Amino acid sequence: MNQRRSNRNIVDGWVVLDKPVGETSTHAVSRLKRIFNAKKAGHAGTLDPLASGILPVAFGEATKTVPFVQEGEKAYLFTVRWGVETDTDDSEGVAVRTSEFRPKPEDIAALLPRFIGEIMQTPPRFSAIKIAGARAYDLARGGEAVELKARQVAIHRLEILDATADETRFLMECGKGAYVRAIARDIGRLLGCFGHVSELRRTRVGPFTEADSFTFEEIESDGAAAEAMLSVEAGLSELPCVVVDRDAAARLRRGGSLILRGRDAPAGGVIYAACGGVPVAFGEVVEGALEPSRVFNLPF
Repeated sequence: MNQRRSNRNIVDGWVVLDKPVGETSTHAVSRLKRIFNAKKAGHAGTLDPLASGILPVAFGEATKTVPFVQEGEKAYLFTVRWGVETDTDDSEGVAVRTSEFRPKPEDIAALLPRFIGEIMQTPPRFSAIKIAGARAYDLARGGEAVELKARQVAIHRLEILDATADETRFLMECGKGAYVRAIARDIGRLLGCFGHVSELRRTRVGPFTEADSFTFEEIESDGAAAEAMLSVEAGLSELPCVVVDRDAAARLRRGGSLILRGRDAPAGGVIYAACGGVPVAFGEVVEGALEPSRVFNLPF
């Protein structure tokens, strides 16, 4: 029996999508796959349907670099509406607590230091965290009681940008796994006024910022698709790089280790090797040698 050959293209690289409100991350990836007629694609960090902003999407060989982008710094602009806490901690949910009290900006600002640094945070019930193999939001939507444990997250920056009587707009910079919705919920509870996220925009994921992003409309316009595609190496740009020749590149691609020479050679940690501007492999430095954990099948 003959297998049907795929008519999709081999596409390698990154597209930083400016995701619109109302689109799921999964649907956004599928839509980009159709635009580029690509065989393989995946995103680096889910963005809620009600959120807009940076959704980095990896194609082909770039999917091997997704973990490095996901581990990177995140930045968000978000608005909290006071007086209502919802079961989803955003405007999509059902109100579960209400208050007529509205906080003063100085009272909010006085609380913010408690949310900066390494903190313990309980994720929202409606989140993508898995419980016994099932997503928490699927269990919650099915009416099951969802109890998520608090976990340590890193908040590097949290500040007020502007405020009205009913809403406050914030800027937050954080590490992996921190939830903006949980910040809104917890601040609202401490203030006694309750609150939920009414607007959310992600402005950075790892090495990618709004300056790198394109909307669907821009990508689909004449000739813009190629401009939107960044290199595979873009996903590794926050890692140290060692430049190697073709012989060393061939050795790494066969899975062999590479002794690192020179005064500036990395002494440890995860690095990647490139030849002629093309990534060859990444892995850990062990006793002065690069031990490749993944290799790239890219021409150089």
